[in-house]
Amino acid sequence: MIIHDISVDALTAPVFEGDPPTAVERLKSIDDLDEYNLSALSMSVHTGTHIDAPLHYNEEGVSIDRLRLNTFYGKCTVIGVQGILTGEDMEKLLPYCKRRVLFRGNGNTFLSHSAAIVLAESRVVLVGTDAPSIAPPFDENKPHRELARAGIAVLEGLNLSQIENGDYTLCAFPMKLCGLEAAPCRAILLEMEKGLN
Repeated sequence: MIIHDISVDALTAPVFEGDPPTAVERLKSIDDLDEYNLSALSMSVHTGTHIDAPLHYNEEGVSIDRLRLNTFYGKCTVIGVQGILTGEDMEKLLPYCKRRVLFRGNGNTFLSHSAAIVLAESRVVLVGTDAPSIAPPFDENKPHRELARAGIAVLEGLNLSQIENGDYTLCAFPMKLCGLEAAPCRAILLEMEKGLN
């Protein structure tokens, strides 16, 4: 089995415009003759590789700790495509996809409102992207709200640069942050090695 780390480093990842900067404070340091190292971290829960729960864009949506854990583990499909996907695009792609779909587009793949509507009416439980957001900068609200209304988890800020198109097993459990709308996660893809077993 091959394990692909598809997370980015949360400490060096770009911060979404308007979010607070990521900061690390060294509270104790062995180099300073303390007995141990101890750090404090301050960051937005939307920095780096993270999962948006429906609560992010839906006041009645569930928080990150209330999403079913099997949402974040299971068969997924990686699709290499760039641009703003439409509902028509999604109708063509979904018959070939598992219930978790990740878009690889070098940070340039987004869902239009119509694409989100098609996903909301499908069996998909999670959608992910290597962009900072699943929605295009000029229309953040509508795609997010449509996915939130359908209870679909959104996995953003992935590193899919070394991943080929195809089916994998996704493992991307969010931190347990009760009552919050999102949480950082360590996302990996599991791939069965080809050849004789």
